Amino acid sequence: MMRKKVLERYKVPRKTFGKNLLAAFSLLIFSTCSVKKYIPEDELLYTGAELEINVPDSLKDKIKDLSNLRSELEEVLRPEPNSKFLGVYWGLRAHYKAQKEKPGFINRFLNKKIGEEPAYTSKVDISRTEDIIRNRLENRGFFYSDVDSRLEEHDKKKKAEAFYTVNIPQPYTMEKYVVDDDSVPVIDEIKKNIRKWIIKPGMRFDLDAMKAERERLDRVVKNKGYYNFSPDFLIFEADTNQYDNKKFDLFLRLKKDVPEKSTVPYQIREVTVYPNYRVSSDTIASDTLVLNDKNYVQPGEDFFKARRLDPFIKIGKGQYYSPEVSRNTSRRLTSIGTYKFVNIRYDEIDSLATDTTRALAASIFLSPMNKRSLRAELQAVAKSNNFIGPNLATTLTNRNLFKGGEIVNITASVGYEMQFASGNNTGLNSLQLGLKTDLIFPRVLSPIRIKENWFEYAIPKTKVSMGIDYLRRSELYSLVTASSSFGYIWDANRYITHEYNPISLNYVNLANTTPAFEDILNQNPFLRNSFNQQFIAGFTYSFTYNGMVDQYKKHQLFINSTLDVAGNTLDLFSASGNERPRTFLGLEYSQYAKLDLDIRYHLRLGRDKKLATRLFAGLGVPYGNSDIMPYSKLFFSGGPYSVRAFRIRSLGPGTFNPENDTNQTTFFDQTGNLRLEFNMEYRFPIFSYVKGALFADAGNVWNTADNEALPGGKFSGNFMKELGIGGGAGLRVDIQGFVVRLDLAAPWHTPWLPEGERWNFGFKDPILNFAIGYPF
Repeated sequence: MMRKKVLERYKVPRKTFGKNLLAAFSLLIFSTCSVKKYIPEDELLYTGAELEINVPDSLKDKIKDLSNLRSELEEVLRPEPNSKFLGVYWGLRAHYKAQKEKPGFINRFLNKKIGEEPAYTSKVDISRTEDIIRNRLENRGFFYSDVDSRLEEHDKKKKAEAFYTVNIPQPYTMEKYVVDDDSVPVIDEIKKNIRKWIIKPGMRFDLDAMKAERERLDRVVKNKGYYNFSPDFLIFEADTNQYDNKKFDLFLRLKKDVPEKSTVPYQIREVTVYPNYRVSSDTIASDTLVLNDKNYVQPGEDFFKARRLDPFIKIGKGQYYSPEVSRNTSRRLTSIGTYKFVNIRYDEIDSLATDTTRALAASIFLSPMNKRSLRAELQAVAKSNNFIGPNLATTLTNRNLFKGGEIVNITASVGYEMQFASGNNTGLNSLQLGLKTDLIFPRVLSPIRIKENWFEYAIPKTKVSMGIDYLRRSELYSLVTASSSFGYIWDANRYITHEYNPISLNYVNLANTTPAFEDILNQNPFLRNSFNQQFIAGFTYSFTYNGMVDQYKKHQLFINSTLDVAGNTLDLFSASGNERPRTFLGLEYSQYAKLDLDIRYHLRLGRDKKLATRLFAGLGVPYGNSDIMPYSKLFFSGGPYSVRAFRIRSLGPGTFNPENDTNQTTFFDQTGNLRLEFNMEYRFPIFSYVKGALFADAGNVWNTADNEALPGGKFSGNFMKELGIGGGAGLRVDIQGFVVRLDLAAPWHTPWLPEGERWNFGFKDPILNFAIGYPF
């Protein structure tokens, strides 16, 4: 019966029913999702507007920002048409369905989440839109512009579309920029800072540029002490009387009747700090300590030692008021990690100041977080190599441990995983136990005296870490890893972070190995050597530039590079002689240099639309006491944060084929000491907090030396032909920055297949990746 109805409705011949089944199904879907039948008889659905901008040939080379001008004019085209996805008005359809007499729970829910009010032509006022377009053009210097519009209606389709045509005239350009003379001090300060950064001769009349210039001058004079100044006190005037060829002179002056207190600078005469401020506290009965002309007020016993807090406070007695110094102080105090709120308040005070200066009292209120906290995280881990199991981590935090902003984190973790549906390895399990302690000092601990005031943006932190991990893999081995480090972390500015660990120690002890695992090690000497290097001692340095803190910029860049060098110092103090490997305190140690580079570039293509790319390159070079990198320092490829069309740690090295590995050595991660990878992803909204993505990944790992146990794994000039390449689509549920990600990927180019057969586009065997957070 269903088949007959479909045939009759869409006139599909019975003989070609099977051939046209997909077409018939598509017609059925789009017919079901049509909103035409819901549109009232006296209305038409507004489908949007098209904008045509005509520029004379003589002006095309002079107007450099035509694309920006178009974007600005398109933003004023109102109303916004209803959104479509795959040709269907999903949001509008959800709205109409919810208006039924008995819409049902599902329709009400969908309307709440994705529903959209219909945009009808009755809401379109093209005359008003014309006026707004002219206004925007005048703000950009195009006075007396010609703007035409029309509304094109399609009664049968119940739709209408607007068309706007703009003819751009010659713009007005500036000849001179002058500040009017005045006797008040603030005008002298303004004249000193007119550097023509924004306003400069030859530029087109631009209202937004003038607003930006007022804001810039306001910031400049406020940082010179003008506490009560406002950008609204400044006014621009354009004079075209001197010219007859669309030129003008621009004058900046102070408005009349500006309060006198707004035109003179203020000095800081008092600084009072409340290190343990609570709304209900009695500050009158508190004790006061004076240090470096600052009053530290704390009730009873000190909560935070004044000498430890003082370097973070840049506001000082005798300084001129400066919002920049206030922001710097607030940022530095917040970075300690002890305080929940930092509030800086200024009050005008009577003083014996002259007529050209006035006085302020600065009060800094610091509200602490809870001194102790306990956080527990329970995760259900499902890895791409079929290991599944729970993972529990508990962290105890103590803030302001020694009353100087010190923070200690103690984390205990336990995890259990079992492997399912993996051939002969089914039933393998692993148990992991861990204990780690981090002690963070909000200052520099060093045998060399380093003054905190050397660091303008932020004071470096000293971090001391110690940890121990136990890993037991059934039927194979047990591994105990002890680690410790001492180093510094500091922000050079808003974008750049440095992390330097002059001391980094790792001890690895492989124990309880089974005969089966010993056979694997005997067949792969490189793998045995990587486990033999029990002691890793060296230093690490990491540089990060994070331009993605500016989320709304069109171009966003992220760069991270890490240098890891180990074994050089130990080599100087190890046992004498030329025999290798040498030992230190009876332990074989690693000697290597490792460098990696991670570059990410994001291009915003519109609201919630983005093209994200990443390039990763890494190389580790063993030398001296080592023939191979330590197992924990090798690179891997594949998985939800790498080449997603291949399972985690299953790609490479090179053209190595794991299916030909009769000795099952590939139960262990397929690793290499060289890695190259490129990723690209187009991200777009679907509805509400659900996002979509289309992506492509390419990459692999290689070894720089021959390894008989991993044939085809050595890096060569043919590396481009040895890349694992794949792509797919994904869904992301993004709720206020917490992202749950599903990516379905298929391999396009499989490096271990014979040449000529590697481009196989394996859509029949896709891989589903589940992860938390974006991949890059």
